[in-house]
Amino acid sequence: MQRVVIYGVGSPIVADVEESLSRSGILVAAAIRNVDAKSYLLDTSVLVDLTDITGEMKNFPIILPLFNPANRQRAANEALVKGFGIIFSLVDPTVTVPRSFSAGKGLYINAGCTLGSASVLDEYVFINRGACLGHHASIGRFVSIGPGAVVAGQVTIGSGTMIGAGAVVLPKVNIGENAVVGAGAIVTKDVSDHCVVAGNPARVIGTSTQGRCAQSET
Repeated sequence: MQRVVIYGVGSPIVADVEESLSRSGILVAAAIRNVDAKSYLLDTSVLVDLTDITGEMKNFPIILPLFNPANRQRAANEALVKGFGIIFSLVDPTVTVPRSFSAGKGLYINAGCTLGSASVLDEYVFINRGACLGHHASIGRFVSIGPGAVVAGQVTIGSGTMIGAGAVVLPKVNIGENAVVGAGAIVTKDVSDHCVVAGNPARVIGTSTQGRCAQSET
């Protein structure tokens, strides 16, 4: 039976990742507490501090249960420095994956999502519960799409961007890098890099730093 290491347990989303692994018949070899924070891990028997990582653990692929793009990238870089070399991708068994769908390493798709045909996802994309991704989407590295969000057909989303819970992005819209789309926003036109948008229709309300990802890393 396949085994993986969960790298990072300080986000509540780790519980959903554990459930997806269980439904997929994948065992957790260890779960690494990589920051001094509360652990949300359900099975605490596999919890390990950074100082207790063994050589055997480094032979297993890692999965990164962190929604924030910048946090996910920092964890990925840290894990590689620690000697972990294989990045795991996980699609919950409840999700039907089109045959024309492609994605890079580090993908996580949570339960109940709907995926459109001919979409291309770059590395480390995170799609949360019940989100709907339309056909011919182009999704950049470390993009996070929140629960219940709807991304329509032919949408492009730049690296490091976060789409909030329940947001709707209309067809053919282009969203830049490291942007933030607020929860429940209705995005009807293009969004520039580093912009925070919210409302219906979505308007720029600020500048984003929280989702910022360096393209040269990982």
